[in-house]
Amino acid sequence: MSKIIGKPVDRVDGKLKVTGQAPYTADVPIENLTYGVIFQSAIASGKILEIDTSTALTVSGVIDIITYDQTPSLIKIPFFSPPKTQPTDKDDNIYFNGQQLGIVVAQTLEQAQTAAALVKVIYEEASPTMTLAEAEIFEPETVYFGIMPGKITRGDIESGKAQADILVQQVYSTPMEHHNPLEPSATIAMWEGDNLTLYETSQGISATQRAIASALNIPQENVRVICKYLGGGFGCKALLRSHTILCAIAAKRVNRPVKVALERSQMYTNCGYRSQTQQHLTLGATKEGKLTVITHIGTSLTSQFDDFVEPVGAPTTMMYACDNLEVKYRVGRINAGTPTFMRGPGEAPGMFALESAMDELASALNIDPIELRLRNHADIDMHTGLPWSSKSLKQCYQKGAEIFGWSQRNPVPRSRREGDFLIGSGMASATFPSNSGSASVKVEIFATGEVKVQTGTQDIGTGTYTVMSQVAAEALGLPVQFELGDSNFPKAPITGNSITVGSVSPAVHKAAIAARDKIIEMAIVDSNSPLYGSQVEDITVESGQIFLKQNPSQRDSYTDILRRQGLESLEVTEQTSPNPESKNYAKHSFGAIFVEVAVDELLGEIKIRRCVGVYDAGRILNFKTARSQVVGGITWGIGMALMEKTVIDANQGRIVGANLSDYLIPVHADIPNMEVQFVEQQDAYVNALGTKSLGELPIVGVAAAISNAVYHATGKRIRDLPITPDKLL
Repeated sequence: MSKIIGKPVDRVDGKLKVTGQAPYTADVPIENLTYGVIFQSAIASGKILEIDTSTALTVSGVIDIITYDQTPSLIKIPFFSPPKTQPTDKDDNIYFNGQQLGIVVAQTLEQAQTAAALVKVIYEEASPTMTLAEAEIFEPETVYFGIMPGKITRGDIESGKAQADILVQQVYSTPMEHHNPLEPSATIAMWEGDNLTLYETSQGISATQRAIASALNIPQENVRVICKYLGGGFGCKALLRSHTILCAIAAKRVNRPVKVALERSQMYTNCGYRSQTQQHLTLGATKEGKLTVITHIGTSLTSQFDDFVEPVGAPTTMMYACDNLEVKYRVGRINAGTPTFMRGPGEAPGMFALESAMDELASALNIDPIELRLRNHADIDMHTGLPWSSKSLKQCYQKGAEIFGWSQRNPVPRSRREGDFLIGSGMASATFPSNSGSASVKVEIFATGEVKVQTGTQDIGTGTYTVMSQVAAEALGLPVQFELGDSNFPKAPITGNSITVGSVSPAVHKAAIAARDKIIEMAIVDSNSPLYGSQVEDITVESGQIFLKQNPSQRDSYTDILRRQGLESLEVTEQTSPNPESKNYAKHSFGAIFVEVAVDELLGEIKIRRCVGVYDAGRILNFKTARSQVVGGITWGIGMALMEKTVIDANQGRIVGANLSDYLIPVHADIPNMEVQFVEQQDAYVNALGTKSLGELPIVGVAAAISNAVYHATGKRIRDLPITPDKLL
């Protein structure tokens, strides 16, 4: 089993998934199960005067109906210490259309759905605020749960403008977008006395355990959260949602297990979204292309009761070398639910604006877009002044340009035509932070030869089962059974912010090495072992056996060693935390994306013909699953550029087309073959295995690269996503 890290190993859970045997949350079989259906507000602003449940209670099979004013008074939900993500206590105000007002519990799903439709709510309606133009805009002191300041400035902005030979000043906008994972959110709640078990569609089982315990004011040790498989999350399953709390409350009240599975339309109102943004960019440069000033003012929208701000300026602070910079955030309240994390939060919409502006600057200066980026390459993180833990962005530019054939590109817009199609090519940079957290892992080696590895992380479809099995198997020299998704296992962080591999794989490796070394130590002090008296450093492992490096015939097996000791198993638990030295470095992943488009001049239709993505994401643990991540991210970037937009009725605040028929996302026919490459470099400062973030990196920059390619093809610069045919005609 040696040297399998990095190999394109097939997914260990692949067969279970393609044969339908993987138990997703809503499919977990539970005895005596009842069904909960959430009922919601039909207006966007006003007050609740009365909720009449009398007719609904007559429906056959209905067990109980719990309205918002009958729930316990809830403590603020702690998750990165934000305010509550949706009103769930005794507040009779309506803040948005689709706000959860209560839950119906019945013997069958159909009975619960019928009763929920018969709940009558009488409102005192008010006019909602639904648009950026209507919203009252304010400037927050901090954003992103207090992690970032609301304004970042360095140097002298006016001086930077004065030094510039040319200024690009433009406004870029992105729409509200929704996550749309294939698996809708679901919860099964069951109580045994004071102990609550939740089967939950969660990107963070330990965080959900803490949050639900706090919300219900019960001890954390009384809560168990289980999520073995997740059909996508992308951020919408990162936070505790109020349908989960209502499900737990309902299960306690009816004294039976309750399942709540959200309908697709409820995913648009109950689980967050990416906020609409408007971004004012100013880039100033000398005629040689050296940046003298950058300003980035990002305005986004949030709910009436929360302050989530899309951090679009985060990459701007560190991406390019510029002494004079200002990043500022503005936010307005509308009658909608609270936005949330969505794949590449901040970076995806923010880099659309920044990389589009860089392309406009390159065009104005008549400098090649790659050359402009190279002339402003940040050799250190300009925001913090720290050196990079590692950075191979220049190599990404070079390798991507060679594969794409960038040197053959005529920079003049509308210079290439094939029949009715105008052909254009564009590129953009990508970046995402490489963070990590603490994680614990338990390894148990059995005398039967089996090995079990457990940790409370999550696999959201990205290959965590597989890569962690590879890491453990290489260290131990034999196959392992890797288990995750249970808060009773040793703790691991949320699967978000692209930190799972960087956090959990070092802990898996450390625990596996510790278990292996304990076995070796047993052998070298055992007079009955062929390795008796040997030195630990002279021994290696493979195929379930340990042996001398210089004399492989002198060997012993895990099984024999344990049996001679009279042990059924050996158990080791280890924890890892971020490297303290990493605080002295700026940690980011980088990449470059190249795109060729064909634009029908008569119809405005855009076809993506080629994509090349090259990424600096540290050590790659599994090329096959890593490539899959990149292909998925680029595909999402294509949707962001050309299709995705959530439409809201400005009069009623209702989301129009809250389904997969009307919310457009790419299908196979929209996606070309993609060339994906990595510039591997082990980054010892991020974690012991040298990995960096990857999950969210490949969506970043794609929309800008496509926008830049469309400009190159047509000569028309579209600064408002998505780029639809009407904007080109």
